Amino acid sequence: MILPIFLMFSFLLSSSSCNALDFCVADLKTPQGLAGYSCKKLELVTVDDFVFSGLHAGNTSNLIKAAVTPAFTAQFPGVNGLGISIARLDLAVGGVVPMHTHPDSSEIIVVIQGIIDAGFVSSANKVYFRTLKTGDIMVFPQGLLHFQINAGTTPALAYVSFSSPSPGVQILDFALFGNDLPSNIIEETTFLDDAQVKKLKGVLGGTG
Repeated sequence: MILPIFLMFSFLLSSSSCNALDFCVADLKTPQGLAGYSCKKLELVTVDDFVFSGLHAGNTSNLIKAAVTPAFTAQFPGVNGLGISIARLDLAVGGVVPMHTHPDSSEIIVVIQGIIDAGFVSSANKVYFRTLKTGDIMVFPQGLLHFQINAGTTPALAYVSFSSPSPGVQILDFALFGNDLPSNIIEETTFLDDAQVKKLKGVLGGTG
């Protein structure tokens, strides 16, 4: 009987200690674990840890004509442990963020400039799609495939916020065609023919 009481007391004590912390600024010199980074020593924390000035326009001169500028824990230590982060999304004309997921986070996008086609696919394979204009907001639930496309004739700008300081990302196209997964496996699992798979591997840098 004593052991369960002791364990419960220890749990409550540890919970109280965690809740007693106002914040846990990331110590980027330590390894990142499943729960994030270790806390920087309080005497080393400054206001600079809570301010980020790096959400500048990104370079969209790339294959997808898009740039994501993040303010995640690695760039913005003050968000560590707070369950929030933000990023800037720049889409050139014809720009696209291909189907991707954030395994550790839901996402909200707000369009600042331009027109963006955005949507996600539920686990029941139902598509939720909308053309977003300046001021529109859309949410993408955690772990679901979603995308953004510049649907206008001018560059588009949006800000995206996440329910995690390190949301993670996996882009479907690169997961399939941007690595050394054997072509025959891709062909069997996607029903694409060999020529199509090799073409996509060539574009996305895959081998095999």
